[in-house]
Amino acid sequence: MKYILLPLMAALLTACAGHDPDNLPGKVDGEVFYLQRIALPPTATLEVALQDVSLADAPAVTLANQKGPIKGQVPLPFHLTYDQKQVKPGHTYAVSARIEDGGKLLMISTERYTVDLTLEEKPPVKVRVNPAR
Repeated sequence: MKYILLPLMAALLTACAGHDPDNLPGKVDGEVFYLQRIALPPTATLEVALQDVSLADAPAVTLANQKGPIKGQVPLPFHLTYDQKQVKPGHTYAVSARIEDGGKLLMISTERYTVDLTLEEKPPVKVRVNPAR
């Protein structure tokens, strides 16, 4: 029995020693919603992005995004996974969302939904989208 236990314990210790918490992906979860009482077309797609929005005179840098067909109606859940090594101290990060159908913009978030990526447990983000004009 001890001949089996010794290799198992050695493997476990090796696995734990190689575990780097800074190397784990970061996660942001939430949902997208809108207030209008309308159903989305069955071919509509949702895109949610986590971006570095620190610089006002430069394009936002995308850390993570999720895009795909919409299943069901609002609220629409999302799950973003990002590389924590891309997070820079003092920078501002925000989540944005858009709903399209056949390349035509239907709805988009018009407010900033800031996320504190320094928190280990991030609260869910609720992103409101409004009709595109």
